[in-house]
Amino acid sequence: MTDADRFLRACRREPVDVTPIWLMRQAGRYMAEYRALRARHSLLDVIRTPELACEITLQPINAFNLDAAILFADILPILIGMGLNLEFVEGEGPVITNPISSPADVDALIVPPIEENLPFTLEAIRLVRRELDGKIPLIGFSGAPFTLASYAIEGGGSKNHIKVKRFMHSQPDAWDRLMDKLAQTVGDYLVAQVKAGAQVLQVFDTWAGVLSPCDYREKALPYVQRVIERAKSTGVPVIYFGADLNGLLPLVRETGADVIGVDWRIEIDHAWDQLGPNVAVQGNLDPTLLFAPWDQLQRNVDNVLARTTGRPGHIFNLGHGVLPETPVDHIRRLVDYVHERSDNSGGS
Repeated sequence: MTDADRFLRACRREPVDVTPIWLMRQAGRYMAEYRALRARHSLLDVIRTPELACEITLQPINAFNLDAAILFADILPILIGMGLNLEFVEGEGPVITNPISSPADVDALIVPPIEENLPFTLEAIRLVRRELDGKIPLIGFSGAPFTLASYAIEGGGSKNHIKVKRFMHSQPDAWDRLMDKLAQTVGDYLVAQVKAGAQVLQVFDTWAGVLSPCDYREKALPYVQRVIERAKSTGVPVIYFGADLNGLLPLVRETGADVIGVDWRIEIDHAWDQLGPNVAVQGNLDPTLLFAPWDQLQRNVDNVLARTTGRPGHIFNLGHGVLPETPVDHIRRLVDYVHERSDNSGGS
């Protein structure tokens, strides 16, 4: 079995030689190479420059023995082409200066061809695939409709998501139109990424965990299902991930994703029991454990691996993204240890 096969086989719940590992936000501020490049370029400039996005995508691949690369991009630039003004403000994060606040705002959104909206991301995928040269697979991704709607209505990140929930319940028809447009755009984007060369797709539903089961079922899940159905029509595996979804796992099972990512707030085998045997599971080490002494980090890695032993379809990952101050050496040791610890484990 080659390194190129391992991750894809795990996505399909097929036996693997060792547990594959990649890390959400594996290209980022914890790496000196990334900080040096970002000192010269804004985030949007990097995303819009295929050569720079390719370079950052490959930084962790060149540094660690990871089993997959994930394209360096962001979930929010897709909204720019739809008519929203996006800025990334230092110390504050993403800011949308003309957020959606009325049905008229929804009706003003357009659904442009992805090749016109995000040509730079599609070109970055083509560049990365050439550089990887078949060594490991490339993951493409998008935000899920609810998460994109949340940013579009809140105007950025939010603690309580009051604006998006108020809009969702007070303007149900406009909500449906908004989610229709987002589902169409996201579906088009994911299909275009596969055509450009992405071999796996991940759908990030960052904020779906703020929803009640009833709201998730009625206001978010149907659009996730539509997006994932479009993505799966390409023939590549599809991963679905959102934080704080542990109370919604029976519903998450209905997304249709091939792989479900889970966070660290639940033991991974307990999550898998709720998701059922027909999906692969990705996760779920607490990212802050990468700051702990190695023996404590090792003990927690062992716990995750022990709980997935004998169940084909486990992909080791964090329960969220790598944090900016994470020690680089702990990333290296983690990746190598997962491979060593799971070697000859019968497809853990």
